[in-house]
Amino acid sequence: MAFGKGHHLHLVDGSAFIFRAYHALPPLTRKSDGLPIGAVAGFCNMLFKQIEANTGHDAPTHVAVIFDYSGKTFRNDLYDKYKANRPPAPEDLVPQFPLTRDATRAFNIACIELENYEADDIIATLARQAREAGGRCTIISSDKDLMQLVGGGVEMLDAMKNARIDSEGVEAKFGVRPQQVIDVQALAGDSVDNVPGAPGIGVKTAALLINEYGDLETLLDRAEEIKQPKRRQTLIDFADQIRLSKQLVTLDDHTPVACSLDDLELREPEPKVLLDFLAQMEFRTLTDRVAKQLGMEAPAIPDPAAAPADGAGDPPKDVPFDPDSYECVRDATRLSEWIAKAHASGYVAVDTETTSLDEMTADLVGVCLSVVPGEACYVPLQHRDGGDDLFGGDALVEGQIGLQDALDLLKPMLEDASVLKIGQNMKYDAKIFANYGVEVGPIDDTMLISYALHAGLHGHGMDTLSDRYLDHKPIPIKTLLGSGKSAITFDRVKIEDAVKYAAEDADITLRLWQCFKPQLHREKVTTVYETLERPLVPVLARMERHGVKVDRETLSRMSNAFAQKMAGLEAEIHELAGHSFNVGSPKQLGEILFDEMGLEGGKRGKTGAYATGADVLEDLAAEGHDLPARVLDWRQLSKLKSTYTDALQEHINPETGRVHTSYMQAGASTGRLASTDPNLQNIPVRTEEGRRIREAFVAEKGNVLVSLDYSQIELRILAHIAGIDQLKQAFMEGQDIHAATASEMFNVPLDEMTPEVRRQAKAINFGVIYGISGFGLARNLRIPRKEAQGFIDRYFERFPGIRTYMDETKAFAKDHGFVQTLFGRKIHTPEINAKGPRASFAYRAAINAPIQGTAADVIRRAMIRMDSAIADLPAKMLLQVHDELIFEVEDAAAETLIERARAVMEGAAEPAVKLAVPLVVDAGQGANWAEAH
Repeated sequence: MAFGKGHHLHLVDGSAFIFRAYHALPPLTRKSDGLPIGAVAGFCNMLFKQIEANTGHDAPTHVAVIFDYSGKTFRNDLYDKYKANRPPAPEDLVPQFPLTRDATRAFNIACIELENYEADDIIATLARQAREAGGRCTIISSDKDLMQLVGGGVEMLDAMKNARIDSEGVEAKFGVRPQQVIDVQALAGDSVDNVPGAPGIGVKTAALLINEYGDLETLLDRAEEIKQPKRRQTLIDFADQIRLSKQLVTLDDHTPVACSLDDLELREPEPKVLLDFLAQMEFRTLTDRVAKQLGMEAPAIPDPAAAPADGAGDPPKDVPFDPDSYECVRDATRLSEWIAKAHASGYVAVDTETTSLDEMTADLVGVCLSVVPGEACYVPLQHRDGGDDLFGGDALVEGQIGLQDALDLLKPMLEDASVLKIGQNMKYDAKIFANYGVEVGPIDDTMLISYALHAGLHGHGMDTLSDRYLDHKPIPIKTLLGSGKSAITFDRVKIEDAVKYAAEDADITLRLWQCFKPQLHREKVTTVYETLERPLVPVLARMERHGVKVDRETLSRMSNAFAQKMAGLEAEIHELAGHSFNVGSPKQLGEILFDEMGLEGGKRGKTGAYATGADVLEDLAAEGHDLPARVLDWRQLSKLKSTYTDALQEHINPETGRVHTSYMQAGASTGRLASTDPNLQNIPVRTEEGRRIREAFVAEKGNVLVSLDYSQIELRILAHIAGIDQLKQAFMEGQDIHAATASEMFNVPLDEMTPEVRRQAKAINFGVIYGISGFGLARNLRIPRKEAQGFIDRYFERFPGIRTYMDETKAFAKDHGFVQTLFGRKIHTPEINAKGPRASFAYRAAINAPIQGTAADVIRRAMIRMDSAIADLPAKMLLQVHDELIFEVEDAAAETLIERARAVMEGAAEPAVKLAVPLVVDAGQGANWAEAH
């Protein structure tokens, strides 16, 4: 029966429910893994209460919960400052947003959100449709913005106060009828949503004016008649702004909602689906209440309090690894059954097997799944006939599901928000699936969970984790692929061998997840994983897939120029040596320097050859010897040529014309990202030749590259953590921090500062962060060691808080075995109680880790927030180079990008951490990276 007279539609303002639930309840986490669930618990209770309370005349026949879609809306196109003042959602609330959608579906209630529109617009559309169809509509919300909809069979219900809001209620609040609310809001504006309105005119004055003149347009047309001069002039001067405000506050009641009112008919929940969800969330009380109402037995919810308290997880070691038990899935029917298992459990471990580690060129060979420890399957998709010859054939082996047929079956599950996809280095697998049009989510990553738990203790690769935590050594990949010239790709591996290896990967991943996930809560690093690690995965994946354009001709010209300059240096070196030799041979160079030339300081290594590392050559060059100085120049050019101008040409993707680096999240223990294949983070910038390499990184035609770089972020964090008043004041006043330090140390007025004194202070500022010694500073400044040590001693005298910070950090590390960033990231320090040189290195690492780690956390937070901030701009985030982010953007939007990206970066620490000094971001733009930086 079509929706019409006698029907009653309830529209629940889901976003309002979430925030009310979040602020009404104390923080709550799921005991098994520390996932924040307080808002979800409140949301479910409010939803259940609403269902219980609606009986008789007010009972709904149709119902839907409406949510705000994350991201910009059409109102941002009208006014880019719309809602610009709103702070980001609390960090522990963000992971709960998708869970509230899952909860709505578990209650078998329609769940609606729409890109580019707000929840209020969808509510307005459905309310209009209900009114026009002759039915009733109750909007369950107290949001004043929705009061413009009241009347003609539409009313509101404040669920918290159980108070109904009809036309009289609206008039009591605004002083006007519901149809005039828009005009009042346009005049009064809204500071929360950043709707400008008319300056100085509030709701009461606006209501008086609208009641007197009837409507906004009449008021603005007759503004000259208003007696109060200030009010009159405001309405005249700001007429356009007021009309814009009216556009912003007017709800769009013709949004393209995909469903009809008939689709929203009230349905009874599926008992098992609802109870399983509530049990999964560990809502014991609500589970019992719902089960009782449904006449069902409540499912058992394990009590994690009985788990070991020593931080160890509970890997299912009693389930043996049996490669022969893994299943090979060769038909669609069986694959569908495995997919059904994933839906039933709500999670599945996923792994891909491919022809290459380069996600941009790799072909998908097979997929493996596991939902129960000891049970896993492998789905071969593109194994090819190995043949009898070395190269094999290209024909697909029989008995495999068609690639597209398998993807069509897998795609809905891989994209289903109610099924958690668990992987080991999930970014790789997600990128592989993205190549085939599958956007995997939501995800968990055992590598990153281990990283949040164990940074600094060991590596986070699967083999290491399996051996250490599951007491199981995985099948080595080399046993399948071989090595050297006879190595094959995975598509040439026999399927029966691939099953044992690939399915084991999924089995191990699932077991690691069950072992690690509960520890996040116990070790108090849930927030680190949920806000710094997991949400960064899709951000990095998009950056890597987009890549950065590199001009091959520029690199080729540079390589030729470097080669010519190296040849000239070789000739000069040979002349200084008195004969020709291989400049690239450390052995020959050592013999010339210390045997033939008789220079002092030669030390032989275990092989009998002299040491000729950079430190040795730098010391000799500092003593005025030309030959080692020229060799240093030659080595630098040789490295630039081989590592960058030559190698980068090989990394240009032939299809995209761009270089696609990969970022390692779990590389450095401090949280710093590492760039590999190729490494784009270590391009030298201190020499002219090194800086020139960045000229090869270019923007597409019509675009520019934009660089935004944190200014001295680690020194700012040091000033905050160590509480150095002089440094804090200098940063607050925007002083040249190195000049300010020099002035403090050497009692030199700022207006008399020389470049040499400032350079010494700069070397000390950065050196102290890394625990530099007098010997190291002496080498950097090329001054006597005693003088350098004197500088360091004077530095600590002027800034005693730094010494206090160092001592306290070292003591904390000794007592706890780790140090922490301001955001709670733990960096373990296993060598802190060692003896000798290892202890010295451990001390320096422990002192630096909270500073460098906090800086790394800040830029991670900025990257995670950046997508939503620039979503509507023709711009892409391309690269992260420690404290710098590089974007590509259309020319006309560059300034807007800089404004928004700078705001995100400078505010990235908040609200979790309020720094005592401001973060400052320098910005530049140009046709290439060198111009932009």
